[in-house]
Amino acid sequence: MWQEILPNAWKTVSSQIRSFEYSQKNAVLVPVAALGVGGILIYWLRSRHKIKTIEMGDGWWGSGERSLKGREDDSIRPFKIETSDKEIEDLHRRLDQARYTPHVEGAAFHYGFNSSYLKEVVSYWRNQFDWRKQVEVLNKYPHFHTTIEGIDIHFIHVKPSYVPHGRAVQPLLMVHGWPGSFYEFYKIIPLLTEPAKHGLNEGDLVFEVICPSIPGYGFSEAPHQQGFDSIATARIFHKLMKRLGFKEYYIQGGDWGSRITTNMAQMLPQSVRGLHLNIVFLGKQGLGRLISIMLGAYVPWLVGLSREDARRIYPFMQKNVYDLLRESGYLHIQATKPDTAGCGLNDSPVGLAAYILEKFSTWTDKSFLHKDDGGLESKYSLDELLTNVMIYWVTSSIVSSMRYYKENFSKDPNLNAYNRFGVHVPTGIAAFPQEIVHTPRTWAKDVYKNIVTYSYMPRGGHFAAFEEPKLLAQDIMQFVRKVEQM
Repeated sequence: MWQEILPNAWKTVSSQIRSFEYSQKNAVLVPVAALGVGGILIYWLRSRHKIKTIEMGDGWWGSGERSLKGREDDSIRPFKIETSDKEIEDLHRRLDQARYTPHVEGAAFHYGFNSSYLKEVVSYWRNQFDWRKQVEVLNKYPHFHTTIEGIDIHFIHVKPSYVPHGRAVQPLLMVHGWPGSFYEFYKIIPLLTEPAKHGLNEGDLVFEVICPSIPGYGFSEAPHQQGFDSIATARIFHKLMKRLGFKEYYIQGGDWGSRITTNMAQMLPQSVRGLHLNIVFLGKQGLGRLISIMLGAYVPWLVGLSREDARRIYPFMQKNVYDLLRESGYLHIQATKPDTAGCGLNDSPVGLAAYILEKFSTWTDKSFLHKDDGGLESKYSLDELLTNVMIYWVTSSIVSSMRYYKENFSKDPNLNAYNRFGVHVPTGIAAFPQEIVHTPRTWAKDVYKNIVTYSYMPRGGHFAAFEEPKLLAQDIMQFVRKVEQM
């Protein structure tokens, strides 16, 4: 920093000093020189507080080389999800031909998806699940496509049906992760767009909600070029919001959505009114964090940890390191050779369901590992779970969604390369007790410099909007209300 700033600043000051005639008395030069040195110091101090941002840049993810002729079609096109007899018949044929391997007695979900319960799920899927009806459910919100950087981006855009007089509508971009989809937000959208109707507040906050599909997920076109990571996604979503006419907006995310929206705040902080997250990933940390972890096990107050932080961290840190290894096996596959495993999942709906739904078991509640049915129906309905699976199935997007891990981890194995770009926009964090990892506020402050709200949520896990929509909606509203009052 000094090496860059001092030479330029000193050149300016020296030039000013030399402009005086050499005949001036030393008594005049000394104060001037002193002022010059003071100017250098002020210049340096002000430079230190300049917010560093991720360069926005540009990209091209379409097939082949980017055309130099004409502008990209920036129209917003209505889109409707459709199905056909042929699509449903093909699904049923594959379900009928499924093969199963008997599970180990008493295994529950310890070896992965229990095959006896999988047969029950497939039987419901084949004989009772109505995909046509679920397509109608999906189409109840307005869907759109628009082309950005060579690929079609899918999103839903839901506006409030009624806005109280004098109330401003707050735009909110919500971003999903893997193995979720835009469908995760279907239960929280009405709570945010019509909060008074659902008893959440007195109508002082109203949102219009935009939920895009990450490129390569669901109805967003998969990138055709290598290298599509969270930075490219953040840039595309900024372009999407600008195309929709928004200059400032709130953003919210979990899983990959947390990483993407964090990058959005680091890229264009002037466009982000506030950032709300339901998980915080800090990546690999240094010696200071290690010391904090070691001391926190015995004197948590000394390193800024609350009792609740200690309760959530240390049973895991000290006794259950294997839990993290058990739950991250998929990550190693997807971050290295996603196409190998992915081609099998793309060909078998039963394999796809087992792979995806196993995450909705143990990521919702760690104790579900001990249940023969994975506890899946205690939090969700089979219609909800299979609708999310079908979004991957009918779009053949499981492989491209898995590639997202390789594109990000190959560039940044510890997922902390961008932590040097602090997040200075107002930030709200909802810490759910069954989340995969817990990040205390004192650790989060290393990256998120302006934490306005930090909530220890009473229940819930990884798929917050899908599992506990009312709790998440209340926390988002509490955060936005505080930001608006600041």
